[in-house]
Amino acid sequence: MLAKYVFTQRKLLLKMTALLLISIALQLTNPQVIRYFIDTAQGEGSLKPLYIAAGLFIGFSLSQQLVSVCASYFSENLGWTTTNKLRADLVKHCLSLDMSFHKSNTSGALIERVDGDVNALANFFSSFLIHLLGNLLLMTGILVLLFRESVWIGLAMSLFVVGAIFIIRKIRQFTVPVWTKWRAQNAELYGFIGEQLEGTEDTRANGAAGYVLERFYAMARRMLPVRIRASLGFGMMWGTTILVFALGNAAAFLVCAWLWRRGELTIGSIYLVFYYTELLAQPIEKIRTQLDDLQKADASLIRVRDLLNTKPRITDGPGAPLPQGPLSVKFDRMTFAYEEDGEPTLHELDLMLKPGETLGLLGRTGSGKSTLARLLLRFYDPQQGKIELSGIDIRNCKLQELRSGVAMVTQNIEIMEGTVRDNLALFDERIRDEDIIDVLKELGLQEWYFALPDGLDTVLSSGGGSLSAGEAQLLAFARVFLTNPGLVILDEASSRLDPLTENRIETAINRLLESRTCIMIAHRLSTVQRADQILILESGRIVEYGPRADLAADPGSRFSRMLSVGLEEVLA
Repeated sequence: MLAKYVFTQRKLLLKMTALLLISIALQLTNPQVIRYFIDTAQGEGSLKPLYIAAGLFIGFSLSQQLVSVCASYFSENLGWTTTNKLRADLVKHCLSLDMSFHKSNTSGALIERVDGDVNALANFFSSFLIHLLGNLLLMTGILVLLFRESVWIGLAMSLFVVGAIFIIRKIRQFTVPVWTKWRAQNAELYGFIGEQLEGTEDTRANGAAGYVLERFYAMARRMLPVRIRASLGFGMMWGTTILVFALGNAAAFLVCAWLWRRGELTIGSIYLVFYYTELLAQPIEKIRTQLDDLQKADASLIRVRDLLNTKPRITDGPGAPLPQGPLSVKFDRMTFAYEEDGEPTLHELDLMLKPGETLGLLGRTGSGKSTLARLLLRFYDPQQGKIELSGIDIRNCKLQELRSGVAMVTQNIEIMEGTVRDNLALFDERIRDEDIIDVLKELGLQEWYFALPDGLDTVLSSGGGSLSAGEAQLLAFARVFLTNPGLVILDEASSRLDPLTENRIETAINRLLESRTCIMIAHRLSTVQRADQILILESGRIVEYGPRADLAADPGSRFSRMLSVGLEEVLA
């Protein structure tokens, strides 16, 4: 982590190192000036040396404050630069992971890992390494100067430092696992909160608010003792350092009193020793604080590293390009199960769809219709067999190229908080405004567009709260027009539309399918009437497949019975 995110910021690190060395030099020099002032003030003579000493003291003090402000600025800058880079890498990595990962991790838990855990690393990235080395260097400098004053004082303070660091390290060993558990429970809580906030309408409508609160309180009760143990670890470390500092000052007082009685120390030298003893407490206290930050960072580092080490099951192929225009679709003895050892959702599918043809895909809920669509987009890979588009195994394609050649419209439309342009072009700057407006007109949305206060720059709310279900569905169709894919999958895409709105897009769909292959997952007879081929699934197996006209004309076919009694009734 340090090598990838911190050590690459060489300029900032060099600036911080230079400021740190200057700060250490000023802290070590200032008490020498004060000792000179005290010892000189006891004698008689000119006041000029005192004025010079006072001026030097004031100058060093002001310089030290300026250096401290600059160091804090560069430290914060380093922290934000590194953590933002880590956040971006985590988000990119999460987006590259397959759907099985996202189904097992809630959005709230992922947000806590991407933001909460990274926030816990801010101090670690910004200051830990340099400040730890700086404090160790300051501590070493103080001990060297104390040995220079007296071997006995140097030995006493060395024992004080070694004992303090030993005790801090021992306490830290007990507290790191507690902080790790705390971070994990924090992520679980935020995952739960995010999930409940997303479904707040259903929760309140069904009177489940009490159940949600009960689960929230149960999580809070589990978190409380963990937080108490973590705080006790912090308190033990803080209390121990206070005790050690008190013993260190007592030791310094006794040694200085003994040496002063023997005439080996001046009053100024005694002040110097006490000043350095107090100053010695500062790096030890900072090391304690930094180790406390490291305890929290340890837990977050473990979770961040585990997330980055999670490998996607679906990876880019070597990069076989898909041809332009309508794509043929072939399923070759394909079998798929969501769980490796689970019951297959689709069994040995064999079908062939020619370029430009439309397949009507029918079946009861749970028969595997939507799973088939997800496989075409490589959200999952089959365990057996293969899927080909225009003779190319989709596992040989780059994921981005595959998903730009295959588009899917579902009944659940994602509207992001952003402009109309961003929601339709999906941030593709190559799509011109003129093309977007032409597509909106073709879909019958010209009145809606002209009513927008800022045109394509009008901001839509997250989830499309300002849009009707029909308008959101029409915008989803507009996205497909703009990406110009070779294969379009309509997964019950018109199920949310009223008959009037559905009629508005019939012409647009016909236009859309003129030069594209299409797979329609439908529950309405009117939708599948435009299909060239009909495929009926039951429990993941093909029970009927063939040209729509032939199946409709065959009284013994299942599709013919659907037409006779009504599709909705058969699929109920």
